[in-house]
Amino acid sequence: MKTKGQKWTIAVSLSLFYLFPSLLQAEWQRFRGENGAAISIHAKLPHTWTDTENIQWKLKLPGPGSSSPVISGDKVFVTAYSGYGLPSGGGGEKADLKRHLLCIDRQSGKVRWSREVDSVPEEDRYSRQLGEHGYASHTPVTDGKTIYAFFGKSGVFAYDLEGNQKWQTDVGRESGPRGWGSASSPILHGDKVIVTPSDEGLAIVALDAKTGKEVWKVESDKLENTYCTPVLAEVDAGRELIIVVPNEIWGFDPATGECTWWAQINLTRMASSSVLTRDGIVYITGGDSLAIRAGGKGDVSDSHILWTSRDRSGIPSPVLFADHLYYVTQQGDACCVDARTGKRVYREQLDVGRSGFYASLVLGGDKLYGFSRESGCFVFEVGPTFKLLAHNVFSADGSQFNSSPAIAGNQMFVRSNKYLYCIALPNQTVAKATY
Repeated sequence: MKTKGQKWTIAVSLSLFYLFPSLLQAEWQRFRGENGAAISIHAKLPHTWTDTENIQWKLKLPGPGSSSPVISGDKVFVTAYSGYGLPSGGGGEKADLKRHLLCIDRQSGKVRWSREVDSVPEEDRYSRQLGEHGYASHTPVTDGKTIYAFFGKSGVFAYDLEGNQKWQTDVGRESGPRGWGSASSPILHGDKVIVTPSDEGLAIVALDAKTGKEVWKVESDKLENTYCTPVLAEVDAGRELIIVVPNEIWGFDPATGECTWWAQINLTRMASSSVLTRDGIVYITGGDSLAIRAGGKGDVSDSHILWTSRDRSGIPSPVLFADHLYYVTQQGDACCVDARTGKRVYREQLDVGRSGFYASLVLGGDKLYGFSRESGCFVFEVGPTFKLLAHNVFSADGSQFNSSPAIAGNQMFVRSNKYLYCIALPNQTVAKATY
C-alpha cells in the first residue's frame, strides 16, 4: 500500500518525465542545465561526503572563478582566471590577467586540453567587490559539437571539442559605473549563441553559432546591473527569450530580438537571480517574488502577473519542482514557496555564518543541494516539509564556493576557487560519447 507521500512523489516523477524528457539525459550543457531548470530527477547521488569519501576525483584548477562546470558526453568544461585579481589580495598587473577554458575527462578527472585567453587593455581594474566573483563568472555552453565561452571584454570564443578555435567575436569593451564586469552566461537557441554583455555593451546579442557574426542586437541602458542568465519560455507563438533587468521583466522574439512584452516588477538594485519557466509561466525570486504569464503584447503589468510576494532570494536562482519553488537566500535561509499562490511554505535559517550563498540550489533525485560560500553544502529533502539530511564540508579546501553545481548521470560536479570536484557513489562509470 502506497502512502500519500509516496503517491505524491511517484506522480511528480511521472509528470516531469512527460513534461521534461530532456531532464533525464546524462548531460548538463549550460548554466543550471536544461533551460536553467537545475533538475536531474533520476540522479542517484550521495547525500554525504568527505574529502575522500564519495569523491570520484578532485582536480586543482589554474585559478579561481564563479562559473559553473558543464558536461557533454565524456567531457567536462570549466573556466577560470589567473595572473591578476586573485582572492588572496589582487596583486599582479592587469596585463597579466588570463582566462582559461579546460576540457576534462569526465571519468578520470584528467585535463584533456586547456586554452588561455589574454586580457584586453580595457579590462576592469581589480576592486574588493569585483574580487567577490572575479574574472571568470560566465558559465560556458555547448551543443555537444562546439563549446562557447564568454570572457567579458575579451569577447566570445568558440572551440571544437578538441580545443581548436573556430572563431572569436568582440561584444563590447565598456565598463559600468560599478566596474564589476558582467556575469550572465551564454545560451543556445537553434543556430544562435545569445550573450548578454550587460556591462561591456549594455546589450543582448545573438551571434551565428557557426561564424560568430552578429545576427541581432538589443541595446538598452536598463541592462546596467543585469547579471542573470536568460531562459526560453514556451508560448503559443513558439518560444520567447525571457530576461529580468532592474525593475522590469522582458520577453523577446529570439529569432529577431524584438521585445514583444514587458512588465514592471519590484527589483530595484541588481538583477542577479535567473528566472524559471514552466507551462508558459515565469517565476522570479531575485527581488520581490512573482509569477507572470509569458506572452502578450506591450506592457502586461496589469494583465499577466499571477501573484507577488515579499520573499526574495537575492543572488541565488530557484528550483521549481511539482507545485513548489525552492531557493536559498543570499543571507543563508532555505525557502519553499507554493508556486500556485506565492505563499510561504517554510523559511529555515542555515548555519552559514556571514558568508551566505552565491550558488543556486540544484535538485538531484529527491534531494536539494545548496553550496554555501564558506560553510559547506547543505542537503535537504524536496517536499513541503523542511528536513535537513546532511551538512558536508571539504575540510582541506578553505576557498570559496561561488559556483552552482552541475549534475550529469549519477555524478555531481562543483568547483571552488581552488578545485573541481566530482561527487559520486563508488564505481560510477560514464558511457562512451557517441558523437
